[in-house]
Amino acid sequence: MSKISVVPFGPQHPVLPEPIHLDLVIQDEKVLSAIPSIGFVHRGLESLVDKRDFKEMVLVAERICGICSFGHGMGYCEAVEKIMNITVPDRARFLRTMFQEMSRLHSHTMWLGLAADAFGYESLFMECWRIREKILDMLEMATGGRVIFSICDVGGLRKDVPDEMLAEFDRRFAALKSDYDHVTEIFLNDDAVKSRLCGVGVMTIQQANDLGCCGPFLRASGVRRDARMTNYEAYGELDFEPVTANEGDSYARCKVRIGEIYQSIDLIRQCIAKMPAGEVQAPVKGLPDGEYMMRIEQPRGEALYYVKANGTKNLTRFRVRTPTFANIPGLMEIMKGTEVADVATLILTIDPCISCTER
Repeated sequence: MSKISVVPFGPQHPVLPEPIHLDLVIQDEKVLSAIPSIGFVHRGLESLVDKRDFKEMVLVAERICGICSFGHGMGYCEAVEKIMNITVPDRARFLRTMFQEMSRLHSHTMWLGLAADAFGYESLFMECWRIREKILDMLEMATGGRVIFSICDVGGLRKDVPDEMLAEFDRRFAALKSDYDHVTEIFLNDDAVKSRLCGVGVMTIQQANDLGCCGPFLRASGVRRDARMTNYEAYGELDFEPVTANEGDSYARCKVRIGEIYQSIDLIRQCIAKMPAGEVQAPVKGLPDGEYMMRIEQPRGEALYYVKANGTKNLTRFRVRTPTFANIPGLMEIMKGTEVADVATLILTIDPCISCTER
């Protein structure tokens, strides 16, 4: 019988964009189990409620993660708005939804590029990031930022987006589909990509539910669960159906994200077509007093934002549960029985955001 060894993987690894450490229990080239160790980039953002008032905390929430920054700010704002009974203007709701889907779009496009890099497809990596630049250009036009946008605020948005700019965005997104057709054809039909993804890291429906997985990781196992179905912001006024797959393997997770790319383009164009006129900021009077937990669907899955206030300008508690944190137990499960060479790819298939995980 072959010897069982424990091999450290990470926190620094050529394929991983962020630090995560795993102790891999292996026998020959097979992974028997994996033990995670997180906490390399802890920043204590949640404890800043003692030093920043409830309006300033919007900017702190955005800095939980660069890729998911708009969603973090929006989720926090929604929780505070529920506590204070603030009705956000319709135009702000549609613009928030548009910005969130643009964030999902550039996040999934970035993931495609990182996946291509892991396979050794450098030209495909550059092509994916070239497309992503077009989305970031539009975000910069509307907000002034490419990573941290600082446009979301308690009560709505800090500034409006002109109708002329929205019309230009609509034209650009209509043309963007052909760019995605070119790269997604490779991910879905290239034999070399399929050999690395098909049948690797299978997660059953039962396992996905039992382990509390979320996002594309969950929906790739056939579970039709998406926080956007709760109809927060403007989602209840758009045509929306969660993208799912049934295979539960790495290929299915890739397929779900590609489906969500096209879905996000459609949702953005729906927002622009149905954009109401009016103000984008509701008046904010008084101080928050109470508690609320908000659920939103980030690019990587369902995120929870808990806010507790006591009637002063500083919150009592701000707590965030991010999707990667929820998906780590599932990641450990799908590694069992796989090859050591597949570990880096499997980590990428859950699209981990360690910055979100370690707040």
